[in-house]
Amino acid sequence: MQIVTARDGQTVITTFEMTPGTCADVLEALEEAYETVIRHQPGFEGVAIHVNDAQTRIATYSHWRARADFQAMLRSAEMRQRNRAIGAMCARFEPVMYEVTATFSPA
Repeated sequence: MQIVTARDGQTVITTFEMTPGTCADVLEALEEAYETVIRHQPGFEGVAIHVNDAQTRIATYSHWRARADFQAMLRSAEMRQRNRAIGAMCARFEPVMYEVTATFSPA
């Protein structure tokens, strides 16, 4: 997955806040969702999952062909159920759609 400004599609950054005691459970649930459901959805192009050192935050950075593809995945019965379970383990869980406006590489 390459980050570029000249691309059609949708970038989604989702943040999850939790206690260190639930980080492994949230991470496991996310990995399972991506492995078995999300990566098979129309328009899915890739994801990176990040965990902070304190294990209190997880961030996902995903690319989708179109906003409608991401929204259709979220509306599926399978993902509504999974997101309720993941949300119950988190203090906060927020997907936000972005447009890449600039990128920089090493000089």
